[in-house]
Amino acid sequence: MSGAPAEQPLAKGRAGGGDTSGTALVKALVAQASLVAALMFYLGAIYTGRFYGYFHLGPASLDFAFSHLALQSLHLLRLEVLTVGAVLVVVLLFARAGARERPPVRAAATVLAWLARLHLVFAVAGLVLLVLWQRIQPYGWVAPLTLAVGLLLGQSPTVRGGRPEGLWGRAVPVFAALLLLFWTLTLVAGHLGERDARDRARTVRRWPAVVVLSTQRLAIASPAVTYQHLGADLPHRHRYTGLRLLLERAGRYYVVPLDWQRRTDPIYVLKESENTWIALMPGVQPSR
Repeated sequence: MSGAPAEQPLAKGRAGGGDTSGTALVKALVAQASLVAALMFYLGAIYTGRFYGYFHLGPASLDFAFSHLALQSLHLLRLEVLTVGAVLVVVLLFARAGARERPPVRAAATVLAWLARLHLVFAVAGLVLLVLWQRIQPYGWVAPLTLAVGLLLGQSPTVRGGRPEGLWGRAVPVFAALLLLFWTLTLVAGHLGERDARDRARTVRRWPAVVVLSTQRLAIASPAVTYQHLGADLPHRHRYTGLRLLLERAGRYYVVPLDWQRRTDPIYVLKESENTWIALMPGVQPSR
């Protein structure tokens, strides 16, 4: 009978230890989710800034929410980005693991071990591309990516051998590679944002058409915009057509003329009110 009470604190301690472990797991998941959300927000902001910057607009003036900018990072899920990411994951996994018993895994590890011996070639190529930065635009992101691959391959067991695992031996090169990969993602987000904006600007006629009726004449001057006076007896007597909608945000319509040119033409910002009536209509659809 004297031994029974002694077992109760042990059981309680185990239960408490389980709760502590579960709490730690939840905290770790929340921390990881916060890091991913912050990264998505950053990349989405870079992409959105370059996309609307092509049309002379800034994301700050458009007042996008955190969730909207975070979701914009999904535009980076392209085949080329996913391919590069998959290659980096394979390099990280197999370069550290070395050869295994299974033939496919052993063959892949052998190939990566051979590539690891060329880590200095990748590093030097990345440095050369950095020197040629202006000449390789808009594909400047290849330079930090190549240098990062060289640093990561240099951490494989094939190259390291018995070298020490100290701060300068492993931590600094890995940290530098992570910074280079972060820089690569930043450059890729900006490149894709501007490329998508350029592609969209080529199809202005397919955007939703905008018809504007106003009580006062508006300062819209473009050869592609058609102005019509409907009569003095109508409240909205001024009619404008030949406009296309770029974006609608919080009652503000960002429109461009049909012949919009990035270098010379402005973006018109129209706000719907009692004096301004705005209608959206289909744009010109491509012929099949």
